[in-house]
Amino acid sequence: MVRRIIDPRFDIYIHLDKKINLSEFEHLGKLAGVFFITNRIEVNWGGYSFVKAITESLREILSSGIEYDYINLLSGQDYPIKSSKKFYEFLAQQNGNSFISYEESTGNKWWSHAVTRYEHYHFTDLKLKGRYLVQKLLNRYTRKRRFPISEKLYGGPDASWWTISTACAQYIVTYLDKNRKLQNFMRFTWGADEFLYTTIIMNSPFKHYSVNNNLRHIEWEEGKSNPKTLDEASFQILKQSTNFFARKFDIDRDSKILSMIDEMVASTNPDITFR
Repeated sequence: MVRRIIDPRFDIYIHLDKKINLSEFEHLGKLAGVFFITNRIEVNWGGYSFVKAITESLREILSSGIEYDYINLLSGQDYPIKSSKKFYEFLAQQNGNSFISYEESTGNKWWSHAVTRYEHYHFTDLKLKGRYLVQKLLNRYTRKRRFPISEKLYGGPDASWWTISTACAQYIVTYLDKNRKLQNFMRFTWGADEFLYTTIIMNSPFKHYSVNNNLRHIEWEEGKSNPKTLDEASFQILKQSTNFFARKFDIDRDSKILSMIDEMVASTNPDITFR
């Protein structure tokens, strides 16, 4: 993925989970325009640690001294389905608009069960023996937790991944720094990445510069907690997609789909040569 999105007009910042041995990935740091986030966070799936890793990465990028127009958040299982050139040309015409995915918290199927993400205690990030027993007892015998800010909530299954202006990113970091009560509350939530950032953005002046489209092709299967892993059978859908990225992929299950995408991108961009 890193090699496919490299472009002299982009810089790439990689956050590696603190549990991972950095030496296995050091070769990527030798590529032009590729940097590693130095403040690495130990991340637990669903835990607030994931939000913290994103926020601290934003902080580091914003403090780099380099003036960027946009920050594009990708996971290690994403892949570009358009050329970096086309993505750059698209962003150059957007005048600071941000691209996020969200659903309003009223009258929505996803939110009907997602409210438990903050109404209940979640001890996902705690290294405490018996933490899930304590969590269960607390949720059984205490009142539901109330979100500490009164603004309307926004989120959804695709809300974790986005492309936002650096001004919007700076607003998010500053907002969280000023709202310690919110941060302390969020420490005991689950899957906060799917509603915290979009809620902050949609209750800010950046609401008027946000498009409800995160520019990613993601497929969900009924009853599954993870998006579908895309394979060769998904190629025609990806070929017709107007999005710039897709997720998720797993090279251990199907690596050929990535080669098919590369060939598709190269065929429409004769100046591109993949190695």
